[in-house]
Amino acid sequence: QVQLEESGGGVVEAGGSLTLSCVASGSIGGFLAMAWYRQIPGNDRESVAIVTNGGYIEYADSVKGRFTISRDNAKRTVTLQMSSLKPEDTGRYYCAGRRYGRSAFEKWGQGTQVTVSS
Repeated sequence: QVQLEESGGGVVEAGGSLTLSCVASGSIGGFLAMAWYRQIPGNDRESVAIVTNGGYIEYADSVKGRFTISRDNAKRTVTLQMSSLKPEDTGRYYCAGRRYGRSAFEKWGQGTQVTVSS
């Protein structure tokens, strides 16, 4: 069973930057898509960015132009570079994986907290 572990969260002032990393305990080549989700207490988890094995990338409208997702299968990592952070970006960020043949993201990490102060 591949495990996902996130790191890189922290407290940053509005306008600042953070880079989140997700390292897998095994190969992520079998994952059609890898993604970053975030959750604010009381809200549903929302998709922030998705990257497929073929290089297709999709962002939530709220982060377009500010966040960049990338994946490196050889290093078993997925990275989320975040810039021009806003207080509304605050939340717990989760790395997720969706295997080929699956209709939903079924592998999740424990998350890393991002807090953006105004």
